[in-house]
Amino acid sequence: MAEEKRQPGLEENFARLEELIGQLDRDDIPLEEAFKAYSEGMTVLKQCNDQIDKVEKQVLRLNEEGQLEEFGNGRISI
Repeated sequence: MAEEKRQPGLEENFARLEELIGQLDRDDIPLEEAFKAYSEGMTVLKQCNDQIDKVEKQVLRLNEEGQLEEFGNGRISI
């Protein structure tokens, strides 16, 4: 049976994004490496958006009438 690969959590994805941004901020990064870091960053950013969407669907809040309703639908963008 194939072993399932564990998906990184939101905090891990944010940490990875910070690492990738640090790489892209370097003046001496080769163009090919920059494209790879950018591409991975976009993939990680999509994972973050998906994770946030999933959590938002689970979060409920009380409205002015005392009824439970779903929380807003925000996204991270760059």
